[in-house]
Amino acid sequence: MKLATINAGGKSLAAIQTDQGYLPLPAGDLSEFIKRQDWKATAAETLASGTADDLIPAGQARLLNPLPAPAKVVCCGLNYSEHIIEMGRELPDYPTLFAKFADTLADPDAEISSASSTNVDWEAELAVVLGSDASSASLEEAQAAIAGYTVANDISMRDWQRRTLQWFQGKAFDGTTPLGPVLATADEIDPVAGAEVICRINGEEVQRGNTSTLVFSAARLISYISEFTTLRAGDIVLTGTPGGVGMGMEPPRFLADGDRIETEIPGIGILSNKFRIRVNSPALSQ
Repeated sequence: MKLATINAGGKSLAAIQTDQGYLPLPAGDLSEFIKRQDWKATAAETLASGTADDLIPAGQARLLNPLPAPAKVVCCGLNYSEHIIEMGRELPDYPTLFAKFADTLADPDAEISSASSTNVDWEAELAVVLGSDASSASLEEAQAAIAGYTVANDISMRDWQRRTLQWFQGKAFDGTTPLGPVLATADEIDPVAGAEVICRINGEEVQRGNTSTLVFSAARLISYISEFTTLRAGDIVLTGTPGGVGMGMEPPRFLADGDRIETEIPGIGILSNKFRIRVNSPALSQ
C-alpha cells in the first residue's frame, strides 16, 4: 500500500494512493494518521470499502511532504561501504548519527534554495518511518515497528559542515531535505533484499547504490537508536547515502543555480527538486 499526504482543494489530507486517484484517510497528514494505534486497520478498511465516489482524481491533488511533523528525524552517515571508502574512512563498528528538525523537511517537488552556502551537495537516501514506538527494541521489535519507507535527499551544505567536527549545521538548513513522494508500507519494500537508491543531476546519473549493502540495516539502526532515545510513531530515520556525492568527485562538484535534482527509489517514487541560489545573500556577495 502507498500512503500520501496531499493538497486537494487547498486542504491537506492523508490518503491512500491508488491507480485511479487518492482515497482520503481520517487525518490531515500522515504524521497525524500514523499516530493512531489502528492506522493499519483503518487504511486497510478504507482501501477495501472505497468507491469511485470517494476518489480524489490525481489531477486534482498535489503530493506534499508525507510526514510534516515528526518528533524526531535521526540520520545515519557513512552507511554504504562504497561511500565510506569514497570518504577515506574505515567501516564503522557503530553508526554515525546526527539529527535534523522537522523544519528541514520539504515537499517532493519543492524548490531547494541556499543563501549562505556555495558548496551544496546531494545525498540520495532511503528513509524509514516508524509506525509504532520503539524503546530498547530488539531487532525483531525494531523491524515490527517500521511503518514503511520513503525517499529523501539529505541536501548538505559542505562548507558549513566542515566548520566544526559536528555535522549538524551543514545538515539542518530549513526546507532542504525533500521527502516523499509517498510512504510505501513495509510489506511493499524489503531493503535487506535490496532497493536501488538513485540520484540524477540534470538527467545525469551521479549515484546508484543498493540498500542490500548497508552496513547497518533499518532494523539495526532503529534498535540501536532506541537504546538511548525512544522513537515514536511518525519519526523518521535516514539510512545514509551511497557513493557518488559531489564532494567525493575529482574535482569536487556542487549544485549550481537552476540544477534539477531527481532522487529515485523504484517501488516508492521520484523526488524532483530545482536548486536555486538566492543572490541577495551578504555571505555570497562578499
